[in-house]
Amino acid sequence: MIPARYAATRFPAKLMQQLGRKTVIGHTYDNTVATGLFDEVYVVTDSEIIFKEIEQNGGQAIMSRKAHESGSDRIAEAAEHLDVEIIVNVQGDEPFVKKEPLEKLLQVFEGEAGKKVQVASLMQVMKEAQFINDPNYVKVAVDKQMNALLFSRSVIPYLRNTATAAVYYEHIGVYAFRKEALMRFTQWEMTPLETAEKIECLRYLENGITLKMVVTDYMGIEIDTPEDLQRAAGLFS
Repeated sequence: MIPARYAATRFPAKLMQQLGRKTVIGHTYDNTVATGLFDEVYVVTDSEIIFKEIEQNGGQAIMSRKAHESGSDRIAEAAEHLDVEIIVNVQGDEPFVKKEPLEKLLQVFEGEAGKKVQVASLMQVMKEAQFINDPNYVKVAVDKQMNALLFSRSVIPYLRNTATAAVYYEHIGVYAFRKEALMRFTQWEMTPLETAEKIECLRYLENGITLKMVVTDYMGIEIDTPEDLQRAAGLFS
């Protein structure tokens, strides 16, 4: 499921911006379908403009009935009555989504160890200081088992000991949930850290739910700002 809100705070209408021969949301939908990993792929949106964009190009879309605080809340509404075990949330601003990272994400639910996983998400290594220091890029710190300790728009870890090397991970807004965990998420009120940082997955951590993180290779550019769109356009030229 691809949550797609038209009135994005930082870059309104970003999902309908043209990127090469398609819109941003068009690339995200088509590339998600092209992975061949899913029984069904839907865009879930509050916008008739986005709904028509997907359906007129042969895709599947669901109109969201309510205003929602997060993409997870939006897709939970659409998934409530579906008979499904695992739901993957691919953000609408991920036009470069590809098969291998999503396949790795789904694999953490397999086997005996996988039975304990309720929520998983992707991250990639960050190396450029300008992005590490940019609050538009969400960072994540993990434990030795690759479980998330904290998500923040601030720089984490803060390199107080300059004699050591730090690894910085960017959180990629792609999640996989067991349906039960997703439905529980919607029953909780927004939590203090989530409200402060505007990072929805902090609601899981603040309610004691572990997020298993999966490191992936470069996933391309998330379209959060007009500058991101310009950088992404360069990859299509």
